[in-house]
Amino acid sequence: MTLGQILPILLLVVMFYLLVLRPSRARQAKQRATMAQLAPGSRIVTTSGLLGTVTAVDGDEIELEISVGVRVRFVLAAVGRVLDPETASDASDELTSSV
Repeated sequence: MTLGQILPILLLVVMFYLLVLRPSRARQAKQRATMAQLAPGSRIVTTSGLLGTVTAVDGDEIELEISVGVRVRFVLAAVGRVLDPETASDASDELTSSV
């Protein structure tokens, strides 16, 4: 094989890495960091859209309080995002005003 034949293949591999693998790894690292800092009192949204407050973290499971006195358990992977205190109050206000 000559350099002219190898160069396009090498270029495709480098582009695949830069466009697909690298951003995916960065997203996974950010998700792991978010999960590592979960603590009781954190307001979260699950991947299914459920809002709740973390009451306990036990290994790869969390316990959420979704309403006063109503607690459910989720796997840690179900956490979609952690809400800021300002965002959490806005989301709660939207839910109560729409009901």
